[in-house]
Amino acid sequence: MEINAAAPLVWEVFTDVERWPEWTPSVSRLVALDGPELAVGKRFQIKQPKLPTLVWEVTELETGVSWTWVQRSPGGLTLANHSLTSIGADRTLVRQSIDQRGPIGALVGKLMLRTTRRYLEMEGLGLKSRSEQLRHSHGSRA
Repeated sequence: MEINAAAPLVWEVFTDVERWPEWTPSVSRLVALDGPELAVGKRFQIKQPKLPTLVWEVTELETGVSWTWVQRSPGGLTLANHSLTSIGADRTLVRQSIDQRGPIGALVGKLMLRTTRRYLEMEGLGLKSRSEQLRHSHGSRA
């Protein structure tokens, strides 16, 4: 997803994860269990429509660039990666990916493929809208 806003602004919106329910319908509730900032080892409880409430743990973080969080279940591991690349002063490329592993994780991944794609698209569009809205409200260089 290309966003017409500077990478630092997009990063600020994207990593303020407890506010995701405000800008994406793919997340009903998101609660920081160990404090609101993203950091390796921090856990976040996420409720999404049609899915059970799950706890995700940050396993990798490169400030301003990317983070990965994982959700562990018996027989499965889901990794979600989020990354930003500046492609100009006021443009950012955002990538998200989901990798489901393990015997049950792979099966769930296949069964949930359409929902997963739809939720990732909702998140991308919501992030784009919120970031561009903030850019305009703070001036073109926000």
